[in-house]
Order: sequence, then C-alpha cells, then structure tokens
Amino acid sequence: MSATPREHTRTYYLGKLATELEQRGLMATLRPYPPALRISDPDMALLAETVDCVPMSEGWFYRWSWGELVGLADDPALAADRILHVLSTRY
Repeated sequence: MSATPREHTRTYYLGKLATELEQRGLMATLRPYPPALRISDPDMALLAETVDCVPMSEGWFYRWSWGELVGLADDPALAADRILHVLSTRY
C-alpha cells in the first residue's frame, strides 16, 4: 500500500514538529502508519505521549492522543513549546 498525499502532508508536518521537539531536549519517533509522533522525555522514561496531525477546515493541526488540539501545524515551534509545557507539568 502506498502513502496517500494526505499521509505525506501529515508526515511532513510531524517531521517539522519532531525537529522542534528534539531542539528542546525531547525524543520524537515517527510512527509510519498512521503517521504520528511518539514523544518522550529521555530523563523520564515513563513519560510519553502521542501526537498526530489532522486536517480541519481552518488548516492542519497537531492533536493529542485524547483528541484535544495542540496547535496549528504551520507553527511547529509554538506547538513544541505547548507540548513541552504539558509534559513538564504532568510529573
């Protein structure tokens, strides 16, 4: 099965987010199908979360595994800051 244009777009945005997260000291592993990022803090091995990317009428958005939106995919730096904030306040 080959990837659809929508999956390529998801992977593109998730790759940009992964770069931003890694610059902030987090680990981000791309799950290929369906495309999503497994995000973890290397200092806290048990702390991990999954973020995917979904199209909506206003554009593409990063989304937590529980369905809440993280932020616009056009601003991966802001989304990475929000993810770091949420992960750092969970423990």
